[in-house]
Order: sequence, then structure tokens, then C-alpha cells
Amino acid sequence: MAKDITNSVEAIEVEAEKILEEARIRASEILLEAREEAKKILSSQLPLNDIKTECDKIVSTASAEADKKIKASEEKATEIGINADKRVQKITELVVNIVTGRN
Repeated sequence: MAKDITNSVEAIEVEAEKILEEARIRASEILLEAREEAKKILSSQLPLNDIKTECDKIVSTASAEADKKIKASEEKATEIGINADKRVQKITELVVNIVTGRN
């Protein structure tokens, strides 16, 4: 039973790490897309001030979106960890009750 608890907690931790890694990857993709878009704009024949403004806007928007996704993933990972702790506590209490004969 303790092994099942440990396996459950480990599985939850792995899932939380996976969510965070996916958020990091997506954030990197967003920033890469913004940089590529900025390069396209810079290579066009537009006035330089307009290009710089548009580039800054794209990068800022991409960074803000990436930050939001990372924060949401971190919150979800924290929530998963808290739920895992609660489950472990309930299972521990159940095991103690079974061992001591209190049901």
C-alpha cells in the first residue's frame, strides 16, 4: 500500500514536471515565432521607426503570453502537488487506522 502511495505521488510529480516543460517549450516557440516575424519586418522596405515599434510590440506580446502560460503551468503543478500531499495524508491516516484496528 505504501508503494502504491509512493507511485501515485511520483506519477503526480512527473505529470507536474511534464506540464511545466510543455509550458517552457511553448514559451520558447512563441518567442522564436516573434523573432522570426521581427526579422521579416526588418527585411522589408518599411520605415525603420515603424519596424522597431512593431518588433517591440510583437516581442512584448509574445513574452507576456509566454509568461502567462508558464505561470498557469506552475500554478497547476502546485495544485497537483497540494492534492498529492492531501492524498498521501488521507492514505497514511487510513493505513494507521487499519494497523491500529480503528476503522
